[in-house]
Amino acid sequence: MKPRPESTAPAARVLVVGGGSREHAIAHTLYVEGATVFLAPGNAGTETFATNLPVSANDLAAVVQAAKTHEIELVIVGPEGPLVAGLADDLRAHGIATFGPSAAAARLEGSKIFMKEFLARHRIPTAGFAAFDDAQTALNYLRAQDRPLVVKADGLAAGKGVVVPKTTDEACAAVVSFMRDRVHGEAGARIVLEEFLPGEEASFHVLCDGHRYVALPAAQDHKRVRDFDEGPNTGGMGAYAPAPVVTEAVKAKVLERIVEPTLRAMESEGNPFRGVLFVGLMIDAEEPSVLEFNVRFGDPETCVLMPIFQGHWRSLLFGAATGQLPAELPPQRCVHALGVILAADGYPENVVTGDLIDGLDAHEDHVVVHHAGTRRLPQGIATSGGRVLCVAAEGGTLEEARTRAYKRIESLHFRGQHHRTDIGARAQIKDPTNDQLPGHVTGQLQQ
Repeated sequence: MKPRPESTAPAARVLVVGGGSREHAIAHTLYVEGATVFLAPGNAGTETFATNLPVSANDLAAVVQAAKTHEIELVIVGPEGPLVAGLADDLRAHGIATFGPSAAAARLEGSKIFMKEFLARHRIPTAGFAAFDDAQTALNYLRAQDRPLVVKADGLAAGKGVVVPKTTDEACAAVVSFMRDRVHGEAGARIVLEEFLPGEEASFHVLCDGHRYVALPAAQDHKRVRDFDEGPNTGGMGAYAPAPVVTEAVKAKVLERIVEPTLRAMESEGNPFRGVLFVGLMIDAEEPSVLEFNVRFGDPETCVLMPIFQGHWRSLLFGAATGQLPAELPPQRCVHALGVILAADGYPENVVTGDLIDGLDAHEDHVVVHHAGTRRLPQGIATSGGRVLCVAAEGGTLEEARTRAYKRIESLHFRGQHHRTDIGARAQIKDPTNDQLPGHVTGQLQQ
């Protein structure tokens, strides 16, 4: 591993909460920038450069105690569960700078019904919807429509609480599965039925310190498990940035119609947003609408966003946590980045774990292998989850980044490994020689 510089930036001691590829990407980036990094709980990949703590991300009291014990200066909360449960509130109550929203602000992700009603209240563009807490009422509503509607669980369902049916019968089956069979537990006790929006999806991340915001380059995730967007939805099979579907015109509309009204409304309602707001967009004919809000970095999008500003993330994250986002954006480090998820046998349904992974010791310039679901066994590193690794590469063009990522994948092996071969193929880069990522934006919310 290359030597790293001594720490001189804010937050020399950092705790990253979580243990997936998102947290690995954040932790590794901060380590390269000179921070001393701890993770709760981390994974088999993060233990090579940071200190993994035997603390569950969902054990809020233990996370707070770990932050105090290890004299942490900045906590970055990766997954949504602890944020919705109030971890950021608990940490701030102990005087610990925290990157992540309060529980009240985290309802933007924690409840689809809250989010949709918030959007409607503030006239922010989104699909038409109806909310239900009774299965039979929802079924009657569906059967009265002349087209199938998207079915969404109200609560957190690990990215799997959405069904986009092709027929009304499929939609009804999803309602029964969510509300009666409780395949997602209490998360599906209430649901949203939503109009289907045509178009192309994009992930739009905005850092915010409660008043000032910074809009990062748009990324594009690939949710379906197989090539050509076939098969069931997953937590994400790969991503790339920037996403050309978010043109300058689209970006201006997103900021004016979605980002600024959302952050301004959160502040006016007494819940100023600190952390990263992830706007899941649907874009049709350059008109953006909100599919969803997340209150944390996307996974695997984080693996392709981190390289872009490597060298500056500590200042950005600490600034968002403490109300001091920089007035100007730092220079970008790379032009394009792309990541591919290597998944376990059976993912996303009947996942098989415990298989040893070969090829982790190999090295490829401009490529980082982030661990998503791994653990160390006496005989080596093995799979421990559905998404096992994220191979992320950077390049001067998207094609260069794709080539590097897929070349590195050739040297990684575990039983049942599968991945998509078309990550980034949909993108049409209009000017591959352009050395500037479009649309880095700072802004001040108007009162």
